[in-house]
Amino acid sequence: MIGSTRALRVFAYAAPADLRKGFDGLAALVVSALGRDPLSGECFLFTSRLRTRAKLLHYDGTGFCLYHKRLEAGRFASLWERATGNRLELTLAELALYLEGNRMVGRLALSPQAIAPQTLAERRRSV
Repeated sequence: MIGSTRALRVFAYAAPADLRKGFDGLAALVVSALGRDPLSGECFLFTSRLRTRAKLLHYDGTGFCLYHKRLEAGRFASLWERATGNRLELTLAELALYLEGNRMVGRLALSPQAIAPQTLAERRRSV
């Protein structure tokens, strides 16, 4: 299963995706459309045009994991409404809410921005 560390980054493909694609097709979409490395250990979220299905691609260090969810009632939030370009970064909390069918994900930021680590020298310069 996916770890619960906040350091794990989640990128959503902010356009309808063809979910007939498997590991290789989605990994190619990560490279071509998102400009990311599918072997980086980051999670990549894809949603169908009807927003009733979603797939999550993740490389865990030994191989690709592909999670597929189909909603029996309702639809996933439309991630392409808020996105700039063709990708949107989510936190793990937002991903969990999204996969549960919460419709607010993608419309507004639900989690605070990650705090970028700073060296002691950078902290002293900013004071």
